[in-house]
Amino acid sequence: MKKILVLGAGLVAGAHTRYLLDQPDFHVTVASRTLSKAQAIVKGHPNGEACQLNVKDEAALADLVRQSDLAVSLLPYAYHPLVARLCIEHGKHMVTTSYVQEQMAQLDEAAKEAGVILLNEIGVDPGIDHMAAMKIIHHVQRENGEIISFLSWCGGLPAPEANTNPLGYKFSWAPKGVLLASKNSARYLKADEEVIVPGEELFDHIWSVPVEVEGEAGETSVIDFEGYPNRDSIPYMETYGITSARDMFRGTLRNVGWCQTLRKIADLGLLDEEAREGVPSDDLNGMTFAQFTASLIGGDSALKDDLRKDLAAYLNVEQDSLVMGNLEWLGFLGDDLLPLKEGAPIDVLTARMLEKMQYEEGERDMLILQHEFIAKYPNREEKITATMVDFGIPHGDTSMSRTVGLPAAIGVRMILEGKINLTGVRTPVVPEIYEPVLEELEQLDIRLVEKWETL
Repeated sequence: MKKILVLGAGLVAGAHTRYLLDQPDFHVTVASRTLSKAQAIVKGHPNGEACQLNVKDEAALADLVRQSDLAVSLLPYAYHPLVARLCIEHGKHMVTTSYVQEQMAQLDEAAKEAGVILLNEIGVDPGIDHMAAMKIIHHVQRENGEIISFLSWCGGLPAPEANTNPLGYKFSWAPKGVLLASKNSARYLKADEEVIVPGEELFDHIWSVPVEVEGEAGETSVIDFEGYPNRDSIPYMETYGITSARDMFRGTLRNVGWCQTLRKIADLGLLDEEAREGVPSDDLNGMTFAQFTASLIGGDSALKDDLRKDLAAYLNVEQDSLVMGNLEWLGFLGDDLLPLKEGAPIDVLTARMLEKMQYEEGERDMLILQHEFIAKYPNREEKITATMVDFGIPHGDTSMSRTVGLPAAIGVRMILEGKINLTGVRTPVVPEIYEPVLEELEQLDIRLVEKWETL
């Protein structure tokens, strides 16, 4: 029986673990800092085990890795290199859904020497986006064509009927990760020109992105989302083998209003991981949200109307603006006590958003992925659009859990069954990986609809 170690029991671990437990001859250990979370995922399955682990206890982590055939890291990305090094040391394979960071990339040769694969970026974004892109790119190249433009959008959002708060967002994966991503710088290629976007200017680069979405009753409508750049797109030209493209862009989708609000939230300092001078962090006991907000703008406004006026002036917005309405809805002008005894501004914001922006029981989330290609052939050009709109299952798995967890689980199964015979640091951009994974995802009702048009 093959032994699998799943590290982490967060919002995307459920579908992943259940898929593995449904396979014959797999034993799955879920390790989490909070034992009850691991137990809730395993649910007493005869081939499952839950254990408590503080990942900072390297000896305990190493022992669990040593006892396994493969380790899946669903931990925060900062821990992946540690898990990878232990996997190499003990000759074990590893799978993660996160981007390949520099520390991970540097382990390529060591992994090859150890004869193990460190398979990264096999979730949804990154993951399904790569695999769906490579399927089309390789097809175009086989037909003697080349990709001259590639634009990609992805976003995890509430389904239309669950879009019930003014920020247009609810959390289906790590909340702090969502917020920290709002500080990322970005880079992309537009008409052969490199565009660099500093993190503080991220939400100044926004596009309207229309997508056809099916409603709960089966009716379809076109919804305009807003999109902004996602990290550094340009290295994927080499990864995808489309180095002659004039456009290369990967972006994130949100409901309209999110970008404007998050830009001002960043300006206010609520995304800061360390408190600015004059902003308390060590002792938040007894402090109200209004008092905390006043400290962020360097004021001491005692009255709500004064605070609204001062905050609007600080953010350079109107008092009745969308941004002010959203901050007020979150409670940052109110008299509720802060939910933390200590913490940085981003911790306060995360806690408040978790409280106010959770999915209600039975609500669906939605995952949208859309690729747009322009392909050039000797005698014509084609526009190719590939779109996935996937919904969570009411009272079941979220779309985020399925689309992140299931590709990784399929990858785990293929590695342990000897169907992926690669070593080193890898991503799913080769046919040996993406073809069978995409095929099985279709059987699990996760698919992209392609549209090909001659220009």
